[in-house]
Amino acid sequence: MMQTYIETPRLILRDWKEDDISAFAQMNADPQVMEFFLQSLTEEETLAFYRRIQDEFQNSGFGLYALERKKDHAFMGYTGLHQFRFDTDFAPGIEIGWRLAHEYWGHGYAPEAAAACLEYARTHLNIKELYSFTSFPNYRSERVMQKIGMQRLKEFGHPLVPPEHPLYLHILYYIHL
Repeated sequence: MMQTYIETPRLILRDWKEDDISAFAQMNADPQVMEFFLQSLTEEETLAFYRRIQDEFQNSGFGLYALERKKDHAFMGYTGLHQFRFDTDFAPGIEIGWRLAHEYWGHGYAPEAAAACLEYARTHLNIKELYSFTSFPNYRSERVMQKIGMQRLKEFGHPLVPPEHPLYLHILYYIHL
């Protein structure tokens, strides 16, 4: 049975359904959505990503929640929690992140979902601290971090991005719950 984890006035954060995969693949292939990532994802890469999300739920009890709009039950993308372990001085840790299809940008959905996710992490998962990071030019994502009360800690070179790449420099935000 599909579980709903979080509800806000406009949104549902829930388990993933196989029906979400097609829209998820379209979103991950959209150059606008993937502008601040190294590359857009193929259908095969999206399917592998979907499987990693499912594995994280099985292993951690949390993950990247499918984001659904209440008024029409549209799959919008995801918002949720992810354990990261790459080679930095602040890893391992838990990240709060989001990715929404382009047509859902600019309506306040990302901060609404992320703020609810912070509260859920605090009250249901007993998580004490969360990080969020994005490539330096991604002002929209950084603005969501600010809106949900996160504090900017520093800039860092992302160890999984080649140092000569324009997206190498990232900004790191943090919140103590």
